[in-house]
Amino acid sequence: MSPTDASTGASTHASTDTGTAAPSNEDTLELRLTDDFLALLTEDPDPCGGSTKAGQGGLRASGELLDHLADWGAVVTPAGTLQLVPVRLERDLPLISRWMNDSAVDSYWKLGGAEDVTANHLRTQLGGDGRSIPCLGLLNGTPMSYWEIYRADLDPLARHYPARPHDTGIHLLIGPVADRGRGLGSTLLRAVADLVLDRRPSCARVVAEPDLRNFPSISAFLSAGFRYSAEVDLPDKRAALMCRDRLLRDLM
Repeated sequence: MSPTDASTGASTHASTDTGTAAPSNEDTLELRLTDDFLALLTEDPDPCGGSTKAGQGGLRASGELLDHLADWGAVVTPAGTLQLVPVRLERDLPLISRWMNDSAVDSYWKLGGAEDVTANHLRTQLGGDGRSIPCLGLLNGTPMSYWEIYRADLDPLARHYPARPHDTGIHLLIGPVADRGRGLGSTLLRAVADLVLDRRPSCARVVAEPDLRNFPSISAFLSAGFRYSAEVDLPDKRAALMCRDRLLRDLM
């Protein structure tokens, strides 16, 4: 990922490749999901093969799998008031696509090019069952970041680390160049991770998997109260598994 806070996530496309994670003494009470169960989780959530129109998917994607994220409300941070707003394709695509075409961002997200590239990425989430919700982050009412909040235990990521029920993952892209490289990412990551823990009582930890080469991104997560848990081999990168634990949130 790019300069500090420019991008702290990656796309969540499914893959059948498997990887290995370095052991972590801190991750106890592990749940390893079977391949059969994971295969079921990654099947097309619409067995009838129907499609979801742009704009309607956002309504589906605000449901129970992520405890009605659309209703989480705003959170006050040292940088201002932040609110996650589920993406509406017809309203938000031009802005998100413009951010994705920043060369520093595209080097990690790989969503540069025509708007259709970003649109297809968003439609995959908006047309799904709500296990991943793309959001705009509004700081004091101004859209300035793109987020993906997702059920890591239901994501292909769960093949690559000892997932626990209700693990929740986050991806962050800070859009405006002027907002990068000044510590804002750490502030927002901490705020959103704690928002997840506050709004999802069943979630014991928030996880992320920034590219291992992206030292500024990993530093941002560490400053946000995440701990470095392991290295994991994903289909498109070698990643640092970062965790923010409910039990440790007041200590980090």
